[in-house]
Amino acid sequence: MPKVLISDKLSERALEVFRRRGIEADFRPGLPADELVACIGDYDGLAVRSASKVTADVLKAGNGTLKVVGRAGIGVDNIDLEAATQAGVVVMNTPYGNSITTAEHAIAMMMACARQIPAADASTQAGKWEKSRFMGVELFGKTLGLIGVGNIGSIVADRAQGLKMKVAAYDPFLSDERAKALGVEKVDFDALLAKADFITVHTPLTDSTRNLLDAAALAKCKDGVRIVNCARGGIVDEAALAEALASGKVAGAAFDVFAKEPAKENLLFGAPNMVCTPHLGAATEEAQENVAVQVAEQMADYLLTGAVSNALNMPSISAEDAPRLAPYMKLACQLGSFAGQVTETGLKSVTVEFEGAVAKLNVKPLVQAALAELMKPFSDTVNMVNAPVFARERGVDVSETIHERPGDYNTLIRLTVETERFTRSVAGTLFGGGLPRIVSIKGISIEAELTPHMLYITNRDEPGLIGGLGTLLGDAGVNIATFHLGRAEPGGDAIALIAADGPVAEETLTAIRALPQVLQAKPLAF
Repeated sequence: MPKVLISDKLSERALEVFRRRGIEADFRPGLPADELVACIGDYDGLAVRSASKVTADVLKAGNGTLKVVGRAGIGVDNIDLEAATQAGVVVMNTPYGNSITTAEHAIAMMMACARQIPAADASTQAGKWEKSRFMGVELFGKTLGLIGVGNIGSIVADRAQGLKMKVAAYDPFLSDERAKALGVEKVDFDALLAKADFITVHTPLTDSTRNLLDAAALAKCKDGVRIVNCARGGIVDEAALAEALASGKVAGAAFDVFAKEPAKENLLFGAPNMVCTPHLGAATEEAQENVAVQVAEQMADYLLTGAVSNALNMPSISAEDAPRLAPYMKLACQLGSFAGQVTETGLKSVTVEFEGAVAKLNVKPLVQAALAELMKPFSDTVNMVNAPVFARERGVDVSETIHERPGDYNTLIRLTVETERFTRSVAGTLFGGGLPRIVSIKGISIEAELTPHMLYITNRDEPGLIGGLGTLLGDAGVNIATFHLGRAEPGGDAIALIAADGPVAEETLTAIRALPQVLQAKPLAF
């Protein structure tokens, strides 16, 4: 039974989901960092919100047992994603559970800023009646500049259009078709700054978005622009914004997030027409329940079926795809394992080709499965999650090729490995019932099922090989289960793939390698 630790406050619905799915779950919110490090090696999964810090030390302490970290929410600033990938731990978030709640908060903050509602409320409750002091502006007919048009940004656009605002959007990944479907004007960054009356930010915090709205960007804005940030602190340069608010260049701002949180102190506090909330974007009962259920379901799917949803460091595998991919995953693993075991020199490139039926499936996980098994002889810590990083760090170029039209087989996967000395390929297909079969090695046709103990031989196509092999294996007490042969042409290169009932001893391998026809003899295990 998989075991999961919940180390932050989550809705009890998460516990219900885990237990209903047959997963043991421990609920220990507020767990100190040292205790988290001490106990995490006992768990297959870790569910967090933003309080727990999933550091490299935590991931290292997972010691191969920890398989998945689930973030109940969108941002993963509290998770060392690079260290998780290196450790082979899948990191998932829940990008949809709080989208509506966060979008509604952004609209509320924009309205509060436009009408100075918090300051007017404080003044009125203090017994003042400063009606003329709090002159606001309408949203009707104004242009909203939307930075980021993902799940939340697109909902904000829809709500803003309901308020009869015009929406100009900047997002490097926004296609013309998507912009048209949303009814927004697609613009570049400088054009958005020049025309927006209000600007809302809906991007993750990355190296490219950090201080995106800095002093230079704010200088390009309309005089009197109002800025809303319910995304991540640090996207707007807080010092530059404070100066712009003081000068009147920016007429108002509303922030739910800050560069340093909890924000007990901040230079924006007390600035003119500054509205602040304590990271409430996802703070509704509906959102908290949604993300708790979603992260629990995702983690359970992964631990029980291998389905991967909303992962940040691994291709997604839907619950529907998982059973269809399962036999292909086994085949991809066998191809990668075969190539890895017969490769003795440094890798330069890896190409995975898909033909026929398999080419119409989600092949990304198959590439990573083959790559992971290929590289296991080089490192016992490599898996599907960290295999691409492992390859990149070693200068190995990885590519995939799709051929939807079938060739000799209705479905086929071919793995080609280029090393410092040679280029070798191995290909396989599925027989009836989804059984993996090797059908080609080095371009030589051969049909074989891979079994736990095998012997791979490359040889010259000359008489006497079969007899010599049979005699040596028989004398060593090795029973041959199957014997498969193939050759490129008469008298040319040939191969043999032998399945045995047990391992072949080193002294027997030495004798086999001494046969005059044998060029290479490698024991294989699957």
